[in-house]
Amino acid sequence: MSRYFRNRPLLVLLTVLALLTGGLVSCSQYSTKPISKGYHNLTAHFNAYVIARDEIKEAELILFKTRQENYSQLLPILLPVDSMLSMPVKPQLDDAIKKASLIPERHQNSKWLDNAYILIGRARLLKQDLPNAIDVFKYVNTKGTSEDDKHEALVGLMRAYTEASDYANALNVAEYLRTQPLNKANTRDFYITKAYIHERKGEYAVAAGILDATFPALKKGESTARLHLIAGQLYDLTGQPAKAIAHYEKVQKSQPTYDLSFYANLYAIQSNGLTGDQKRLAQSTETFESMLNDRKNADLKDKIYFTMGLLEARNGRIDKAINFYRQSIQAAGANTTQIPYTYQEIGKLYFEKKADYSKAKVYYDSALALMPQQSPDYAALMNRKKTLDEFVQYQTTIRTEDSLLNLAQMNPTALDKLLDNVITQKEKEDQAQAALAQQIVERASNGNFNAVPGATNSNLQPNERWVLYNPVALSQGRQEFSVRWGNRPIEDNWRRSNKEASEAIAGVNSPLNGGTSANDVSPNAPLQQQDAANATASVNAATTGRKAQKDAFYAKIPFTKEAQAQANQRVENALYKLGKLYKFQLNQPADAIPTFEQLLTRYPNTLQKPEVYYLLHLSNEQLGKTSSWKDKLLAEYPNTSYARLAGKTVTQSGDSEAKALVTYNQIYELYQANNVTEALARADNSLSSFAGTQLEDKLALLRVILVGRVQGVDAYRQSINEFIRDYPASPLLPRVKAMQDAANRITANRK
Repeated sequence: MSRYFRNRPLLVLLTVLALLTGGLVSCSQYSTKPISKGYHNLTAHFNAYVIARDEIKEAELILFKTRQENYSQLLPILLPVDSMLSMPVKPQLDDAIKKASLIPERHQNSKWLDNAYILIGRARLLKQDLPNAIDVFKYVNTKGTSEDDKHEALVGLMRAYTEASDYANALNVAEYLRTQPLNKANTRDFYITKAYIHERKGEYAVAAGILDATFPALKKGESTARLHLIAGQLYDLTGQPAKAIAHYEKVQKSQPTYDLSFYANLYAIQSNGLTGDQKRLAQSTETFESMLNDRKNADLKDKIYFTMGLLEARNGRIDKAINFYRQSIQAAGANTTQIPYTYQEIGKLYFEKKADYSKAKVYYDSALALMPQQSPDYAALMNRKKTLDEFVQYQTTIRTEDSLLNLAQMNPTALDKLLDNVITQKEKEDQAQAALAQQIVERASNGNFNAVPGATNSNLQPNERWVLYNPVALSQGRQEFSVRWGNRPIEDNWRRSNKEASEAIAGVNSPLNGGTSANDVSPNAPLQQQDAANATASVNAATTGRKAQKDAFYAKIPFTKEAQAQANQRVENALYKLGKLYKFQLNQPADAIPTFEQLLTRYPNTLQKPEVYYLLHLSNEQLGKTSSWKDKLLAEYPNTSYARLAGKTVTQSGDSEAKALVTYNQIYELYQANNVTEALARADNSLSSFAGTQLEDKLALLRVILVGRVQGVDAYRQSINEFIRDYPASPLLPRVKAMQDAANRITANRK
């Protein structure tokens, strides 16, 4: 055998190694050769893209399955991103970003490059890293090579803008995508994301219409059932109960979870109440009975009673509705998710139907104590609560000051006897509460709460319950504690930042300083001399305390003329503000009229008389009643802005407006030239000729500024008060009130 044939295996091996080495050398990530691109496509796909894609899908599935839905509110079409809620899947998202980042780092010539960037953007979006997510999606749209990938990135960009509440840019992207030829997956995601944008903006009719166009592209399943439920909610909110019912019925056909099926049934019953279908309403009673008796609904009874209350309220049976709402609260137990919205509905009935604002305030307070601040209803509820807080404050002021003024007129002997009776009654109430608390403590030590009559007070209003059984009070206490102190461990001296210092000042026998523990002290030890003295002092404490209480009562009673004048001033201000509250914020002119009339009767010389005349005229006009208040205003205060608002001004021609503008410009030029004295004189002389023109309040404001420049702070503050009094409807009022606050601060600093 020749040497050539003997070395042939070695030559073959060397040839294969040379080919492999050459192939690997040519597999640069920047090479465009087929072998190189094939190698990087294969490696990028299976070693990076697939792993990152599956991790993100798994993270999204976990977030969807573990979501906490608030079925008392409109559900979001897409789950809003939340960095706290995504914490359990953060390791997966981080690893997905790491794996996807390998493709742009090592496989630049791979066809999976755009897809890798999209995965990075999706992961950053789920982590609520919105700025970086937006940058990644923009990059794909700019540098991407596949139109489908660019469209997918733009859909992600829409979502990122929406989560950042940048709806203008989100809609700009949507408008561009609307004109593009999208594939099926991108069309589906585009419609859902666009519906989400409009839902977030409160455009419920548009969102519902877009969802309707999306359903043909969706497969049956939990996510589709959820979207049908949301579509039903959207149609309910836009006053289309028939369409809402159709979607609630489709929930049952889309493989829903038990919760989705349960709430679809409840919402369908509520929508039936809006359609007025008496046959379906009659069937609702049987449905409710069946649902209440179903053991699977044991923890959902509060929702059932709530729905029963809604139906009764919609049919005008207010007392029955309130009763069902109270049953809902009692059935809730430890699950307080529904309770704030139930309190809200009760408060709404007392506010809108019964006009019982004091009770409405109690329920609104309770609702706010438990309602999440991110709830869509929170801001509106807070505004209404502030109005009711003012209402109760003014009523309390009037009632309290009137009572004190009446007490001041009583015979001293009768007054002293009355105060004794009040203190005695209060002591009895305190003793009753203490006895109840003691019973609860004793029963608790035996593990028996139910044997204490009234222990839980579940049948009482929330503000009337004993504090430890009042969920509202407990929630408020927890919130106030956490706001002031933060999350503190349960330990001694939790309020002290320096524990060692607190231990140093502890008592001699304190366990902190190694003294005898409380359990080692004999309970039958004889009283020391100091202890006996303390016991004797405590016997006299009741008498001393009673006298102190009576002295405190006497201190509040306005016996002097000066104190009585101050009390009457508080009543006058409260009546004035209460009347305006009735008229404007509560829209109750029928209550505003007697309030204003009481103000004029009790305080005929009130400085607010022109405005009160005007508001009485408006209130009677709103109720369609004739009155003489306009004539009285025109006769007694013809030169005020209220008289002009009431209609007594001479009709101004175009020439008058032109003359007013010329005069205003002249005065303003004097002001700019720092000739403030002459400008003020011209403003004073011209103000009456500006009556009824569009520039009247502007000249009045310029005059206020000039007064401040010429006459000092006190005159400036007085002119501000006059402007606020004379121009209550002026758009310049917020600016003037800001000037008033600044002037008051200057005065306070000067004192």
